[in-house]
Amino acid sequence: MPSSPLENRTVVVTGAARGVGAALAHEVARRGARTALLGHEPDLLAEVAARLPTPALAIEADVTDLTTLRRAAREVRHRLGTPSVVIANAGVAQGGLFEATDPAEWRRVVDVNLTGSAQTARAFLPDLRASAGYYLQIASLASLGAAPLMSAYCASKAGVEAFAHALRAEVAGHGVAVGIAYLNWTDTDMIHDADRYTVLRELRGHMPRPARRVYDVAEVAERIVRGLERRRTAVYAPPWLRLIQPVRAVLPPLVLRRSRHDVARLEAGGSLLTTGPLGAGGAADDAARRHPR
Repeated sequence: MPSSPLENRTVVVTGAARGVGAALAHEVARRGARTALLGHEPDLLAEVAARLPTPALAIEADVTDLTTLRRAAREVRHRLGTPSVVIANAGVAQGGLFEATDPAEWRRVVDVNLTGSAQTARAFLPDLRASAGYYLQIASLASLGAAPLMSAYCASKAGVEAFAHALRAEVAGHGVAVGIAYLNWTDTDMIHDADRYTVLRELRGHMPRPARRVYDVAEVAERIVRGLERRRTAVYAPPWLRLIQPVRAVLPPLVLRRSRHDVARLEAGGSLLTTGPLGAGGAADDAARRHPR
């Protein structure tokens, strides 16, 4: 492929054992980057790293643990070189009525998605200042408009958007760029698991047709990396998500109007069982939380 600005650069991807993170690792490596893959599931991380066409490093790390992340940053710097790009992708989700959700599971979603992203930035910002690099925050359609039955996920993704905007203003004078990638439903094990539950199947099924579509993970990764190469402040995968930005203020009343009766109906029918952590990645994070090494 044509020469990429990522060629011979070091890129860090969190949550890289599967899903969007693994697809992003493949895409940046395809463009010539050296890749550091961070996350739970060290065996899977090593498998992903072994399949990449450029030098890669797999590091087991919990993004909520700043000490571990700082140790990982030193290892990346020593073995692959100073990172030019850091992608804060690690994330978990669960669904259900807020009142019925396990408080520890609710908090863990916020800890991983929001606090984990901030800890990732804190650990790697010295490297990004040294390289005049780029920090990319993986956000979501949930950052643009909150939905019922996903309160922790929506709160965390709205939070990472605000965090990225604030961070961008702070580090711009150091030559560091900060971008936000907005994703819709993407074909990962998290989404496959979500569709097993009435609570989330109903949520997606009642969305407008473009918003309920599930997008191919490789296509999503390619679009994100094209934006990354250009150091975009915002990347949309799929592109139509950008159309929501000018009208996002009208979304809460529209969601309320639709949900007022639907949620009550499902609740009365006993269909709103909580999901617990979604997907194999969610299960791996839950295991790490319950049994830290």
